[in-house]
Amino acid sequence: MGAFYDEGLMERTYRVVVAKPGLDGHDRGAKVIARALRDAGFEVVYTGLHQTPEQIVQAVVQEDADALGLSLLSGAHLVLVPRVRALLAAAQRDDVLLIVGGIIPDDDIATLEAAGVAKVFTPGASLGEIGEWMESALDRRETSLTS
Repeated sequence: MGAFYDEGLMERTYRVVVAKPGLDGHDRGAKVIARALRDAGFEVVYTGLHQTPEQIVQAVVQEDADALGLSLLSGAHLVLVPRVRALLAAAQRDDVLLIVGGIIPDDDIATLEAAGVAKVFTPGASLGEIGEWMESALDRRETSLTS
């Protein structure tokens, strides 16, 4: 099924925080992603519903996370994502790979990427696609840091 499902191919075990910022009360997708990443060998911390940007960044710092996945369905992504990115920078953790998933209009993807989001996954992205992309991006970053 590809590298994502082959145990031991990652450069190392990566720690990912999966968070639901804002008032959105739907977390089934975030839980499915968190479980798929865990099953693929990532260490995953799921923060739960209704997290503030400050709480999310605190979790990233406390967990020494390599990546942060934000799941957004509420339409507040253009407010919440830049706030999280700014707080990561203030905490000197702007090295964290930031990905966003959820209901994101196509017209907003470039704005999010300009704000520091590495990748936006919209409905229809497969679990394998998400995991393989994360593994590859984190492995590339790891290789460039050790070179």
